[in-house]
Amino acid sequence: MTTTDDLDETAEPITDRVHDNSWSANLEEPRYADDPGLAVRDALAAVDHTAPGNHVNLVTHGDLGHPAEFLYDRLRAEREGIDPEYVERCGCGGHVTRVDVP
Repeated sequence: MTTTDDLDETAEPITDRVHDNSWSANLEEPRYADDPGLAVRDALAAVDHTAPGNHVNLVTHGDLGHPAEFLYDRLRAEREGIDPEYVERCGCGGHVTRVDVP
């Protein structure tokens, strides 16, 4: 299993604290538009920064396509017990995925 400490940290981190509540991670900024690897890295970091028993909504950039195409399998492979759930497409074109953290 990869930890976010093992991943390239060239971009500003998605969060700098552990969220002991449910929250949303904005992976919709322009820097994600053509970089699914960065979106995956920061989605993993968001999961790692969510306290067990809570969820994080991962809001991914619309240009990346449906998150099932690039994100869900990686989340499941890298974090045991994670089962991403598609919520909806945003009015701005992005996608919302809910991840419950066991």
